[in-house]
Amino acid sequence: MAPQPWRGTILSIAVWSAIWAAPMLLIAATLGQDHVLWKIGAFFSQLAIVTFGGAYAVLAYMAQEAVQGFGWLRPGEMADGLGLAETTPGPLILVTQFVGYLAAFRAPEPFSPLVAGLLGAAVTTWVTFAPCFMWIFAFAPWIDRLGNAVRIKGGLAAVTAAVVGVIANLTAWFALHVLFASVGEARFGLLRLYWPDPASFDALAVLAGILAFGLDWSVLRILAVCSVGGLALNLLA
Repeated sequence: MAPQPWRGTILSIAVWSAIWAAPMLLIAATLGQDHVLWKIGAFFSQLAIVTFGGAYAVLAYMAQEAVQGFGWLRPGEMADGLGLAETTPGPLILVTQFVGYLAAFRAPEPFSPLVAGLLGAAVTTWVTFAPCFMWIFAFAPWIDRLGNAVRIKGGLAAVTAAVVGVIANLTAWFALHVLFASVGEARFGLLRLYWPDPASFDALAVLAGILAFGLDWSVLRILAVCSVGGLALNLLA
């Protein structure tokens, strides 16, 4: 049996931890841990380290915390960010950048809003990717061993089942906030219940769904029709 590659794993963790920590130490030294850039860096670092299951599993937690926890965005803006990201490859990083930009843009001191927003997006990108690369390089030498570990396979099967539920939760959350402009919320400990306001139903969202899934229209045609419809509804209102 080949020797266990502990040395390479420890070295990878040390190097990538230093790479991740560099901008965070700079922010702490110059702006302090109460600044929004520190909060952005800490939140997305946690997101990168402890979430499993792919982009859509991550989005559920991010949407909940960014909207309801920190109050960086409104629910409709979170849905806008996801829609914007889905128009291009690599939607996860675009959504995280969108959240980081708006969070810093709205609390820019001592920078201008534009500069703060760009810094927020840059910090988000850095701390999201650095921990991911750390895990890749740290565990790459162990792949063959991990593939034969029965206990780990069982744990990953449990994670997969949980991810299905997380993605279902994300789907329901976004569906409510896309179809209805106003959604009520009640908390019972860790349990959260949502209910839509029927008067805030968005007919344009239904129209877009029909055009996309029923008539198989292209994205550009759907955007054009919905833009005209939005302008018409705004004039009527």
